[in-house]
Amino acid sequence: MRGVAARYPAFDPALKLPVNLARRINLCRERHQKAAPLALESADLLSLETLVAFQSRGLPQMSPADPQLDAVKKRGEQRFNQRIGQLNLSCAQCHDANAGRRLASSVIPQAHATGYPVYRLEWQGQGSLQRRLRNCMAGVRADVPAYGAQELVELEVFLASRAQGMLMEAPAVRP
Repeated sequence: MRGVAARYPAFDPALKLPVNLARRINLCRERHQKAAPLALESADLLSLETLVAFQSRGLPQMSPADPQLDAVKKRGEQRFNQRIGQLNLSCAQCHDANAGRRLASSVIPQAHATGYPVYRLEWQGQGSLQRRLRNCMAGVRADVPAYGAQELVELEVFLASRAQGMLMEAPAVRP
């Protein structure tokens, strides 16, 4: 399992879609164990994601150089730069233009998703990158897509490409 999480999200040729680590775990459960998929954001799925991600700790993020992901990454980048919600903010406005500054008492990070799943003190538990993305979207009062939605996976693909070469630190701890 060493290095597996560092290569996700990746393109699944059978589905003809990009899949994140949670989806890959569920696909493996369905295909090989004939087991029902675990609910997204469930403790069981987050525990399995954490176990797999921990095996990649200290390895560089290696987003697949798959041409089938190019259009997905571009859409993720467009979403990252698109203003959304009632506050009319984009991810880039906070995480590029204001990284290192504070929003209330929290330091704004640079949007490098190398520590997920993450234990967040404010959640008093673990959460996925999609949970964090959804929280940001709710914070700017935007429509929040469901867990597993394609637009969230597109953002994950883009964020993985931004973190290319950075060391994996999952599971991380954040305020």
